[in-house]
Amino acid sequence: MPVIAVVNRKGGSGKSTLATHLAAHFANVGVPVMLGDVDRQQSTQSWLRSRSLRVLPHSAPIVGWAVDPKRVLRPPAGVTHVVLDTPGGLRGFDLARVVAFADVILMPVCNSIFDRESAAECFAEMAALPRVASGRCKVAAIGMRLDARTKAAEVLESWARAIKLPFIGALREAQAYVRCVEQGLTVFDLPDAQAQVDVAQWKPIVAWLEPVLRTVRRPVLRGNPSVARPAAAGAVPAPAAAAAAQHEFLFLHDDAAAERDDVLVGDLALAEAGVGRSAVAARPGSLAANGEAAAAEPARASAGEPARPAPALRSLFSWLTSPRFLHRNS
Repeated sequence: MPVIAVVNRKGGSGKSTLATHLAAHFANVGVPVMLGDVDRQQSTQSWLRSRSLRVLPHSAPIVGWAVDPKRVLRPPAGVTHVVLDTPGGLRGFDLARVVAFADVILMPVCNSIFDRESAAECFAEMAALPRVASGRCKVAAIGMRLDARTKAAEVLESWARAIKLPFIGALREAQAYVRCVEQGLTVFDLPDAQAQVDVAQWKPIVAWLEPVLRTVRRPVLRGNPSVARPAAAGAVPAPAAAAAAQHEFLFLHDDAAAERDDVLVGDLALAEAGVGRSAVAARPGSLAANGEAAAAEPARASAGEPARPAPALRSLFSWLTSPRFLHRNS
């Protein structure tokens, strides 16, 4: 399922507002969506509790998920989209892991020199990671809380163009957003007469997202020569095709394996960029750790010790629920 992560290092940039409205947009067009909150403030979960008290006949359910260090996230059946609200201050390995499992990253940016510089630094770090560099994870910026009476949107658009960051929309500063968040609503839930201007500002954002999400890689079918696949009834395959049909079996390819490889490459890139080798090697699943473990296996075998499996990388949500992440200083 597509995963959209809302990322910005700077606090107060509008991440929770953007995440809740994205989830509500999908819900209002009938798409089952999960809103994940990995920020210790749990802002989106409070919003979901308020929303659950309202009757919204035109909205599909929004499944909430809050960080629980004792559980690993397993999206419920039927959920087709995930919107992830992240904490401020993401950098290094924490940022790399979010990028490794996200299909789209949206950066809410306010119009101040501090916000622009922080966002530019974060984007530069993400652009060096394999998934973003290869285009498999798309990154775009959205202007937040902009004064419609000024040229703030034009300033942000020029800034984004200078650093080659797609700028896909601008949301004005309006009391409608404040009132909606307090009541568990969004501008998509308001009557047209009350939210026409604000909903119109979401159209370019949605127009950019739709084709991107449609092109998200799905599991692909590959052949397994060890299992026979029965031929279709009445079909007479050619000799070569018959031989292949006897040994072909279709199975779902696990794209997560490729994403874990991306994280390993990201580990190496971070190490080359100045992160200490000891810090990289100490992480379970890192390139150095796996290499050192593999190198130690012959010595263990000669000593009569049983071989130890190389540590596997945990999934994104397993990492998000780890005590290390929960107690990090944002």
